[in-house]
Amino acid sequence: QVQLVESGGGLVQPGGSLRLSCAASRSISDVRRVGWYRQAQGKQRELVAAIGSGGTTTYDDSVKGRFTISRDNAKNTMYLQMNSLKPEDTAVYYCNLLSEWYSNYWGQGTQVTVSS
Repeated sequence: QVQLVESGGGLVQPGGSLRLSCAASRSISDVRRVGWYRQAQGKQRELVAAIGSGGTTTYDDSVKGRFTISRDNAKNTMYLQMNSLKPEDTAVYYCNLLSEWYSNYWGQGTQVTVSS
């Protein structure tokens, strides 16, 4: 079983920045994909950003140019740098790991609220 522990959420004003972190209980060097999803109240969970095994990144159109996903294999940690935050970015953010054997793991979620 893989544990994913998130941190870094909180309340920020529009235009501000936050960095989310997700620490894994195992190596992430060889996993198929790591990513971040979000779920706003009353809406379905959606993919925000992901990094594949070859290093290819994917972003939802709504966050392109504002969010950056990265990983530090030495620390077994993935990050989501969020800049120019908007009220519509308000959601619970979840990190996700897809293992070499296609097992899917989720973090517990961290609340991000963008409001003045």
